[in-house]
Amino acid sequence: MTGFTSTPKENKKCSLKTLLVFGLRLMGRGFSARMKLLCTLNWPYVCKKTFRTHELKLLEAVKYSCEENMKAASKEVQNLKKNTTCGVSVDGTWQRRGHMSLNGCVSVISIDTGKILDLEVMTQYCKMCEMNIKCDRECSNYKGSSGNMESVGAYRIFERSVMKRELQYTEYYGDGDSKVFFKVKDIYGEDTVTKLEFIGHVQKRVGSRLRKLKKKIKGLGGKGKLTDKFIGKLQNYYGIAIRINVGCIVKMQSAVIAAFFHCCSSHRNLMHGHCPDGKDSWCRYKRDLSDKKQYLEKSPGLNNSVMKVIKATYLQLRVKNLLKNACIV
Repeated sequence: MTGFTSTPKENKKCSLKTLLVFGLRLMGRGFSARMKLLCTLNWPYVCKKTFRTHELKLLEAVKYSCEENMKAASKEVQNLKKNTTCGVSVDGTWQRRGHMSLNGCVSVISIDTGKILDLEVMTQYCKMCEMNIKCDRECSNYKGSSGNMESVGAYRIFERSVMKRELQYTEYYGDGDSKVFFKVKDIYGEDTVTKLEFIGHVQKRVGSRLRKLKKKIKGLGGKGKLTDKFIGKLQNYYGIAIRINVGCIVKMQSAVIAAFFHCCSSHRNLMHGHCPDGKDSWCRYKRDLSDKKQYLEKSPGLNNSVMKVIKATYLQLRVKNLLKNACIV
């Protein structure tokens, strides 16, 4: 490797070495991977102690940068909302799949800007403590099941939001799992946090409930009956019904009913009476009717016996409390 020149030194250390450590850690690799790589390239490599020194310095720099970015994101939300309340989405992730992970991370993301406002990293294990090595750094900060990490992490973030970010996360956007919400709903006082749901999550309930019903009742599935294709169609139209009527519960409920009969309609039994009129209607039958065109129904629809069975299950998803908490994000 004659003629090779190193990068400029910073504090008596080559920046290339630090960047190499940073790149390896971004890929989830460590000292062993660096040693193999540099040996393959016939380059000298540093000892494990020096590698660890680079890691710790990078960790401090990343922590500082992360905190500054989250502070700036919280200020942006305050300037945008003109107050100290905002809506957030809470999400947890784990190092390993399943409920056996020793490490996890919970983040809170602003709905208005899409930027992370705060995060909590949790671990149940510290190798240094296990080896009885004295250290002044933070060790394991969580005890319990891996599945409960998200709830505990969210509580910690909400608890310090006013002091650390000067914000109150009064709108909680989440999925169907209510464990996290019940943990934080009274954090600023009784029922001060409202749970709102993504339309996509509400929409998926149609499919999951109808599939369970099909498994439960023999003879409900099959050709000309409740197929997976029909369930997918009904689920999509349910989502459309909510999205185009956000903010008006009465219109939402009417549109959900219209979507059901629209999907069940066939050329032998047209059921588009509940569908919206006009050229801009999502119903093709009503659009063609407005343009004075002849409409040809191609969908096989559902027979009355199957409709009666699934109707009650479907209409449970038009209850007021469920629809009023659905919102577009």
